[in-house]
Amino acid sequence: MHDLLGGPGVPCTECQAGNMHRQYLTFFTYLDDELVTVPNFPAWVCDLCGRREYDTRALNQLVLILSPNAGKPPRRRGRAPKRILRREKLSRTGKLE
Repeated sequence: MHDLLGGPGVPCTECQAGNMHRQYLTFFTYLDDELVTVPNFPAWVCDLCGRREYDTRALNQLVLILSPNAGKPPRRRGRAPKRILRREKLSRTGKLE
């Protein structure tokens, strides 16, 4: 959805009569039992019915920030022991040595 310099916007998927325009709103969500608010969060809002669709890219970034593993180094998986493969040598006669 691109609102090019205040242009007509994109048709609303809810009412199909209004146009979606980019605005910056306060986003609310819960993280466990805590209310988290994010001011100036990008969203697309219908000028007729008021439907809100939050910017997908910004939501993905917020999910990364609010992740319980944010800022922690990635966990390394334990390595399987290396197998030592022995090559059996064939003698010139074709017998194993």
